Amino acid sequence: MYKVLVADPVSDQGLEVIRELGNIEIDVKLKLSEDEIAAIIGEYHAMVVRSGVKVTKKIIDNAHNLKIIGRAGVGVDNIDVAAATEKGILVVNAPEGNTIAACELTIGAMFSLARNIPQAHSDLIKGTWERKKYMGVELKDKVLGVIGLGKIGAEVVKRANGLEMKVLAYDPYVSEDRAKLLGVELVDLETIYKTSDFITVHIPKTEKTVNMISHDQFKMMKKTAKIINVARGGIINEKALYEALVTGIISGAALDVFEVEPTIDSPLFELGSVIVTPHLGASTIEAQENVAIDVANDIKRALNGEIVKNAVNIPSIKAELAEVFAPYIELVEELGKFASQLSKGPLKKLEVRYNGDLAKYDTSSLTNTVLKGILKPITESVNFINAPYVAKNRGMAVNEVKSLDVENYVNLISVEVTTEIGTRKVSGTLFRKNEPRIVALDQYDIDLIPSGHLLVVPHIDKPGIIGKVGTFLGIEGINIGGMQVGRQELGGEAVMVLSIDSEISETALAEIKAIEGINDVNYVKL
Repeated sequence: MYKVLVADPVSDQGLEVIRELGNIEIDVKLKLSEDEIAAIIGEYHAMVVRSGVKVTKKIIDNAHNLKIIGRAGVGVDNIDVAAATEKGILVVNAPEGNTIAACELTIGAMFSLARNIPQAHSDLIKGTWERKKYMGVELKDKVLGVIGLGKIGAEVVKRANGLEMKVLAYDPYVSEDRAKLLGVELVDLETIYKTSDFITVHIPKTEKTVNMISHDQFKMMKKTAKIINVARGGIINEKALYEALVTGIISGAALDVFEVEPTIDSPLFELGSVIVTPHLGASTIEAQENVAIDVANDIKRALNGEIVKNAVNIPSIKAELAEVFAPYIELVEELGKFASQLSKGPLKKLEVRYNGDLAKYDTSSLTNTVLKGILKPITESVNFINAPYVAKNRGMAVNEVKSLDVENYVNLISVEVTTEIGTRKVSGTLFRKNEPRIVALDQYDIDLIPSGHLLVVPHIDKPGIIGKVGTFLGIEGINIGGMQVGRQELGGEAVMVLSIDSEISETALAEIKAIEGINDVNYVKL
């Protein structure tokens, strides 16, 4: 039985998705303090929040069974992601569920700025008829500068094109081909600031974007320019915005987000050129249902041991790649476990090489899975979430190498582990019916199903060696289920890999190693 704590109000549709698991108990407990949540969180396996509850380090430190924290929304500012990652707790959000809601609020804000709709409404209901005071502008043929061409920014562009605006955009991660497809011209930020009639921000709040638009940026803008922010508070410096408005450097602003939230008192509220709303970007019935369902589906996946879509603290597998990568998950984790158990000494470096079609993709999620496999024999507490953190703390470098070149296999994944003592390399691929196989060990070609109990025995290739090992195992009552031998030249060094039906003692391993012609012996459990 899994227990889920819902600490903020979320749509019932999302909770129904979680209930579909069957073995679920959902507790909706709202308006709890940090201490109250910390006192009970130890009994829960999943937690759902929106923006009201702060999931602090204190709460996470007490979350002994928690597997996943779901944020029904985009931002995770209210979750201590670093603490969750260190603890091995998955953090997911819903980055697409409120896309249309935020986009439409942006368009609504732009219309409101252009035609002074809120100000005119406010005067009229107070008994003032002011037609001349609220002379507006048309959006047609105006220049819209879009900062950030993610999901929301792209949707804004589509609608602005329909309004016959000229759309400019800044996004260093978007290609020219993608921009042409959207019908937008990519430019630098200075061009956005200098030429736009309306500017709208659609980027995350990071160290680089905090106060990104401040005094110097406002000085570049037209006096008639109007700026909109429904993304994150703090991207626009509010003090600089106030000064730009009162001195006439720009003519208007619409803000749905603020540096500190909730904000109910600000000098900006006194300006007739400013339109403000209390963080309504995701406040539609449809958006709240969407984000709740998106998070619920990821919670369901996580509790089922499946790959989640919207992880914040591990590389997510995009929906279109899930089908491509899913068959490789077991293979790469077993490659990691195998390489780790073969290696001796402190881990210094991991290199994962992708040859073939896989090299076309972002393989960070697969590499993360290899890393989990590498570290699992060393520390039981490692998982997909905290594996990079554990590796970093141990001073282990992680590299990816990709090549479209292939020889014998459509895709070949090689895992090379370097320690203070030496380097071990193991390579694998998928055979028919997506069956994982290890096809190379160091410099030797083999054909091995990566499962169960394995003995890896480097030896001199001469008659009688393999027989002596087999005889010894028989005396010990250990059955051999299969054997692979790899060699490069007759009479040189070789390796045998024996699949055995049970564990083997350290004493027995030492006796095998003492057989003449045996160079080493390693017991591997997959």
